Amino acid sequence: MIKIAFLSIGLIVSALADDWPRWMGAESDGIWREDGIRTDLPAEGAKVLWRAPVGWGYAGPSVAGGNVYLPEYVRTEGELMNNPGKAVEWKGHERLRCLDMGTGKEKWVFEQAVDYLLSYPGGPRSTPTIADGHVYFLGAMGHFTCLDAETGKVIWKTDFQKDFGAPLPIWGFSAHPLVKGDTVYCLVGGEGSTAVAFDAKTGKVKWKSLSAEKQGYCPPSIVKAGGVDQLIIWHTESINGLNPTTGEKYWSLPLKPNYGMSVITPRLVDNRMFASAIGRVGALIELDREKPAASFVWKGKPKTALYCCNSTPIVVDGVIYGSDIDSNCLIAANWEDGKRLWQTEEPTMAKEHRTSGRHATVYLTLHEESGKFWLVNESGDLILAELSKEGYKELGRQHILEPTNEAFGRPVVWSAPAFAKKSVFMRNDKELVRVDLSK
Repeated sequence: MIKIAFLSIGLIVSALADDWPRWMGAESDGIWREDGIRTDLPAEGAKVLWRAPVGWGYAGPSVAGGNVYLPEYVRTEGELMNNPGKAVEWKGHERLRCLDMGTGKEKWVFEQAVDYLLSYPGGPRSTPTIADGHVYFLGAMGHFTCLDAETGKVIWKTDFQKDFGAPLPIWGFSAHPLVKGDTVYCLVGGEGSTAVAFDAKTGKVKWKSLSAEKQGYCPPSIVKAGGVDQLIIWHTESINGLNPTTGEKYWSLPLKPNYGMSVITPRLVDNRMFASAIGRVGALIELDREKPAASFVWKGKPKTALYCCNSTPIVVDGVIYGSDIDSNCLIAANWEDGKRLWQTEEPTMAKEHRTSGRHATVYLTLHEESGKFWLVNESGDLILAELSKEGYKELGRQHILEPTNEAFGRPVVWSAPAFAKKSVFMRNDKELVRVDLSK
């Protein structure tokens, strides 16, 4: 029996079990729970159902209620220039589009003029969250909007920079919103407002909490530990457990990634949680069983653990699988002590680019019924594989998208997929594609 790591976030969503209404699925754990999914990927490939033209964007799609929601940017001025340490100016419009899931045809579009001043300016970063008939859309410059999911009508909106004094992250506001019940939780920024809880229907601020010089990029998550729900907020200086109702801080542990890049969603198994980031910053944290408190079990070393950034790891049967940004490899590491079991570049990046910089990226999704992994890499390949303590076994590969952006001199597509309705939905900066993966 496969034991799967998950975040007990208790989302209240109107979506069915086979929707993908937010980042990494309904439970935000990267687990695909539909049955009737194929367990092979032959040379001729799975059937492409449709392709729809789209604009610039790193944000992956959400799928809910028969619709696909996709953020994008329509550039009117500015050049594509990706410098990790320099912000680039773009002029244009930031948009959220709603497409019919069956045909890929546009149903509505929300659009606003937004000028970018970002490093890697290529579009919105945050996957929309769909809950209770609403869609929550966070733009790269901090415009946060709640819309009616069926009509696109604006219900409420706020501006993180103007309304909270939030500093502009050099790589843009990126933390995917979290909805639980009548509350939406966001990583915002500003004095006393690194984390903010909004009323999901009205946008009224329920509480603000924490201060940090920079807010980072890690999406809020909720776990059950110490007999209570805990809101996990990892900003650029520490990882914290908060009371989701009041914002009260239960505990805080110092965990400072390089360049302020706290990005991945920490992974919880039982009462232990793994977090990792650039700069070989990685740790297993134990959450007290009796009360809301936390302590370190181990911290990663240069040749142990794994250090993820663009994609969040998945933990299965005592093994952490994830895309390591230092080695450009998919790495398997032991949960108990961080010891590396194996690593491979095969699924992460093309052979001709394996000397081109760092941050090779592959997004992992585990299909619950089969125990097999569906991978989407930066080359635009869809890969079916078996991952175990013993190693990586590729079962099939299909090239779906051409890389349309650039990083470290190599072509990349850095957008997470969605798995819903027995299909995978993948995007680059030119098209959104739906591929049938039914058995």
